[in-house]
Amino acid sequence: MNAITMQQVSKAYTPKKRAVDSLNITLEKGEVFGFLGPNGAGKTTTVKLLNGMLLPTEGNLSVFGLDPGKNPEQLHALAGVVTEHAQMYQHLTGLENLVFYGTLFGLGAGESRKRALHLLEQLELSEAGDQKLAAYSTGMRQRLSLARALIHRPQILFLDEPTSGLDPESAQNVHTMIRRLAKDQGITVFLCTHQLRYAQEICTRYGLMDEGRLIAEGTLKSLCTSVCPGITLKLKARNIPSHLPLRETKAMTYEADIRSEEEIPSLVRQIVEAGGEVYHVSAQLPTLEDIYFTLTRKEAAK
Repeated sequence: MNAITMQQVSKAYTPKKRAVDSLNITLEKGEVFGFLGPNGAGKTTTVKLLNGMLLPTEGNLSVFGLDPGKNPEQLHALAGVVTEHAQMYQHLTGLENLVFYGTLFGLGAGESRKRALHLLEQLELSEAGDQKLAAYSTGMRQRLSLARALIHRPQILFLDEPTSGLDPESAQNVHTMIRRLAKDQGITVFLCTHQLRYAQEICTRYGLMDEGRLIAEGTLKSLCTSVCPGITLKLKARNIPSHLPLRETKAMTYEADIRSEEEIPSLVRQIVEAGGEVYHVSAQLPTLEDIYFTLTRKEAAK
C-alpha cells in the first residue's frame, strides 16, 4: 500500500484561482519527500488536503488507503503534523503539553509521560521540560512541536518548515532525527520547504512546485539527468595546453563543461602528457537550486 496517492488533485478557491492544479504524487512507505517551492506555490494547501482540512475540487487522494475527507479521525491517528508556527498551551509546561496530547491520541497517562520524557531527551529539551511554554524560545517551541507530532508514533509526518527559528546545531539534530525515523522506523516524511539546500541534505525524492503545479518530480540524480545533465569540472593547474576546452576563471583556476565524470581521467591525462601540472580536480554536480531555477525559467518562457 502506498503511503500517499494523489491523482489529478486540484483545489480552486475561486473559478479563476487554483491553489493546486492537477497534482499527481505517489509516495512509498519510508520515503523522505521534499515538497519544494516558494511561498504561494500550493504546498500548504496540499498538506491541508492530505489531512482532510480541505476537500479537493477535483481528483482523488488517499493516505495509507484512507480518504482524508471521509476518514479524518482515522487519518489523524496515523499522522503527525508540524507547522511553521507551533500552537500549544502557554500555561502548561513542555512535559504537560506532550502528556496532554498523548492522552488525546489515546495513550495512557503513564505511557504518555514515558514517551514525552524520551522525546524531550531526543530533542534536547529535557532541562526545559518543567518550564511553561510561555518561557520557550521560538526554536524550543519548534522542537516541542516536533515532539508533539511524534508522541503517538505516527506512520507519516507532515512537516511544514520544521527548522524555522532553529539555530544550526538544533537544525542539524532535527535533520538527523528525521533521517533516522525514516530509515529505522519506516516513517514516511512529507517535508514542505522553500529552503532548497536544506531539502537536498535530507530528502530521498523531490517534487518541485510552481504556481500550484508540479513541474518536476524525482530523485536528485534523475532530476539532474533530465533537467541539468552537465557537470562543471574545476581544476587548479599550471601550463594548460591551449587546445583543451577549458576556460580560465582566475590565475591557475579553470573550468570545463563535461557530460559525465568518465571524461575526467582523459582530460587530466592530456594536461599532464603535455607538460601541465595539476594540483586539484573536482566535479561540481548541479544542485537542487540549479535544477529548480532552470525549471522555473523554462516555465516562465512558455
